[in-house]
Amino acid sequence: MTYRCRIWCATMKEERRKEGTIRMKRELGIARCGLACCLCAENENCGGCGADNCHDKEWCENRKCSMEKEIAHCFVCKEICRKGLLQKIKPYVFTLFARQYGVEHLLDCLERNEQNGVVYHREGISGDYDTFHNVEELMEFIETGKRGV
Repeated sequence: MTYRCRIWCATMKEERRKEGTIRMKRELGIARCGLACCLCAENENCGGCGADNCHDKEWCENRKCSMEKEIAHCFVCKEICRKGLLQKIKPYVFTLFARQYGVEHLLDCLERNEQNGVVYHREGISGDYDTFHNVEELMEFIETGKRGV
């Protein structure tokens, strides 16, 4: 890839992130901690937390814990905890949602919500799912894509 092409690609990626038009890559699925790798603005270059090239693998508490327990995701763990990224509401609720309804239903809801204008990353890493402080309200938002239904 030429220098000019790399600059153009980086510029387009930033524009897509600003516009909120990053398109879901369902095959990347959900991270061990519950974050949506499939919607992440970095998903063009990242293979997810299961990949050997994960740049967070040295410090990610959820990755280490799930690997020690030999499980692929926190949502399959028998314990409900708030370790690592699960201290934040979005990955915590995504994990609860996947545990309760299944990961495929979570992916279906995220994909439908994205198509209806719900933005995973609007500015930096914050988006529409990050504005909640109540578990039940975020669960409902994931399911319906609407606030206060």
